[in-house]
Formats: sequence, C-alpha cells, structure tokens
Amino acid sequence: MIPYGKQEITESDINAVIDALKSPLITQGPKAQEFEEKIASKVGAQFGVSFNSATSALHCAALALGLGKGDFLWTTPNSFVASANCGIYCGAKVDFVDIDAQTYNLDTKALEKKLKNTPKRKLPKVLVAVHFAGQSCEMKEIYRLSQIYRFKIIEDASHALGGSYCKIPIGSCKWSDITIFSFHPVKIITCAEGGIATTNNEKYASKMQIFKSHGITKDTKRFKGENAGAWYYEQQFLGFNYRLSELHATLGISQLTRLEEYVRVRNALVKTYNENLSNLELILPYVAPYNYSAFHLYVILLTKKSGIKRKELFGKLQAAGIGAQVHYIPIHLQPFYARFGFKKGDFKKAESYYQNAISLPLFPTLSEQEQQKVIATLQESVRKKD
Repeated sequence: MIPYGKQEITESDINAVIDALKSPLITQGPKAQEFEEKIASKVGAQFGVSFNSATSALHCAALALGLGKGDFLWTTPNSFVASANCGIYCGAKVDFVDIDAQTYNLDTKALEKKLKNTPKRKLPKVLVAVHFAGQSCEMKEIYRLSQIYRFKIIEDASHALGGSYCKIPIGSCKWSDITIFSFHPVKIITCAEGGIATTNNEKYASKMQIFKSHGITKDTKRFKGENAGAWYYEQQFLGFNYRLSELHATLGISQLTRLEEYVRVRNALVKTYNENLSNLELILPYVAPYNYSAFHLYVILLTKKSGIKRKELFGKLQAAGIGAQVHYIPIHLQPFYARFGFKKGDFKKAESYYQNAISLPLFPTLSEQEQQKVIATLQESVRKKD
C-alpha cells in the first residue's frame, strides 16, 4: 500500500537518537532547547517552545494569549479538530469562518463580513489561521483586521514548515502572535511525535514554557515566595506535562538538516502530478502568487464532469494499493460540535469542498514508479477533458 504520507528515517537520524539514548539526560536536557533555537532561527522568530505535540502547543498558545471562559476562538472548519479543540480546552466558545474556494484556507472576505456583523461580546479573542496543505493564509489581511477588532492570532502551520508567505518564512510571526508547527510522521519533518510554538513575544514564550511543565518555574526572578534554596521551585499556574523528550528533539534536529530538500522534492512531485492530471476533469491545487507552499498535502477535487463519485474513486485507489485520504471532515459537522448548535449548511464552501476532496500520496520518498501508478489509476478512472 502506498500511503498518503510517510516519514523518511535515515541512518544519521538513527545514530543521532542512539547517541541521545546514551546521554545522561533523556528528558529535560539540552537537546529540546537546541531544537527550539534551531527552529526559531530557521523561520526567523525570536523564541521557540517545544511540545510533545502540536495539539499541546495549540492549547498552551491559547492559554498564553489569555483565552478563557466567556471568550471566543474562531478558526476554519477545514482543519483537524485540534485547531478548534484548543479553545474548548481553555473553557472558551468556538466559532468558524468559511473557506476560500481556491486555497481552501480561511476566507478573509468572509472573516471581515462576520466580524462586522458580530456583536462585540461575541467577537474572537483569538483567531487560529490554519495554513491548509502547506500554504499560508492571507496573513497581512488577517493582521489588518486584528488591529481593528483587537483579536490575537495563532498561525496553525502544522502543514507548513519550510513554506513562505510574501517571501518571508512561515513561522516568523511577522503578522501573528504565535505560530504552531507539527512533527507528526506524515508532516514535513518528524520527531515521531512533537510540536513547537514560535513567537517574538518573550512573555508568551515564558508562559508557554511554564504551562508545558506543570505550571512550574525554577526561575528565581519569577518567584513569588522566599527562595528557600537550590531545590526550590514554584507552581504558579495549573499546567500540564507537555514536554518534548531529548530523543524526540534529537530526531527533529537531525531531520531539520533536510528540510529544504524535502520541500523541494514535494514541490517537484506536485509539478509531476499537475502535468499529468491537467487533462482530467479535476480541480488541481491552487497556490496563491504570494505563497511558496510546503505541500504537506496534494488535494484534488472531483466535479460533476469527472464521471465518477468520490466514494467510488476512493475505493478504486484503495483497491489498487494506493492509500488515498480525505482532509478534512469539516470540524463543525463532528458529533461533538453538534452540542454547540453547529449543523450541516452552516459553512457551505467547506462542506462542498469536503464532498469532493481526495488527498493523493505525497512524501519525499515517493518513487517515480509509485507516483506513476497513482497517475495511471486516476487516468483510467476520471473522465478526460473535451
């Protein structure tokens, strides 16, 4: 089975992790901090805070921005549930903004309209802008609206490490408060499991560091009580155990050396897909001119002219040993979110997209033979353009 996504683990990765296993500290050591610094430097941000997952990073980012009971978090319905769940974790209410029909990212025109028509008490305190499939949202416009309506911005860039917006690396936080990256095995690089938050705000970085480790600090400058000795620490918040181990950080450091090559190969594979599928009745991925996409996903959309339904094509791909996937079932249609009053028809563009979307295999070690098998199966199954 050709998976839709897959990690590459090299001998250098394995040797680095073995060395980490032999080191005195396999958690709370220097490698996590080194990984934080290397990611922050790579994307041009001042601070990096590592986590055991991007979900944990989203949670602590929202807490650091002061999100709590009675507040609202807005995001896009076209994402993994973690982009919205982080608001629920904080006791806030969640709402959504529909997607742009071309990029499948949050529609900034729909955002502006919704902001104008929403009572002040229900305006978002935090907006999570999801960079779907590896390309950035229109961050300049989102930032402009944030200055008018006074909301904070988290970029959920779980798909987008190595991409850029207006020639500036995604993660620089030039137009946001905090950016989140994921290091799950199907992402651009992997730590096996892991995430990181980048920011240019020292206060947010400090809060996230404390939240991820039980709400505890050993920083003497932050103590509220008397320092009783070298053993002394304080729990100042209700925190969590969200730390990234030395093993995971070491793997991430090793993988990071290949980031640019991975993104280059992904874009080359996309070019091959585009050249070979452009004669079929499909909608192929659109990349806005201001973006360089990291291309975590390659999503095609079927149309009425395709001559085949999504379920049938999905089955044909699976039968051929091709592990296609669908990204994503709109969050507001999940049973959990029905309890908040969301229903079918609320975000029509996201729902229409979902009805027709299939993600094709895309990862750096996808061979020419494997990719041609995917292409051939689609050419046999989908109607050609007149």
